Amino acid sequence: MGEKRTALEGIEDVIDAIIKRHADKRGAAIPILQDIQKELGYIPKAALYKISQLPGMNASDLYGIVTFYSQFRLQPMGEVMIHVCHGTACHLAGAEEITCVICETAGITDGETSPDGKITVEKVACLGCCSLAPVITVNGETYGRLTPEKARELIKNIKKETEN
Repeated sequence: MGEKRTALEGIEDVIDAIIKRHADKRGAAIPILQDIQKELGYIPKAALYKISQLPGMNASDLYGIVTFYSQFRLQPMGEVMIHVCHGTACHLAGAEEITCVICETAGITDGETSPDGKITVEKVACLGCCSLAPVITVNGETYGRLTPEKARELIKNIKKETEN
């Protein structure tokens, strides 16, 4: 229990330092959120509350910003980040089915991180690998011409590797 508290206090210190760095600047909401995202990998709810205490900021506007822009995340990302391309070529080649298989095998839905914090799955507009459709990236490594069976096997292997 003490470890979690220490980790939380560390996060609060990071958030406070970022807010202090930007607090006197006009239009600071997005730069503050970007710095928190860069530093922590996501925007904790506690950060939204702390930022909303600044003059001219309110929690609902901040939440609107964080949920509108895809660069922001409200949850930490997993160790393994899987992007599933849903560009036109991939969509026509079965990206939706690939996404369903990946999410089902990982035990999560699109945009979520597995409860153990290992795997995050996200749909993306285009990965620029149209000739390999349908395609995904796993921590930046490209896997193309996927079938549901290949996708299922890949996720099973990733799960095995992350258990060790």
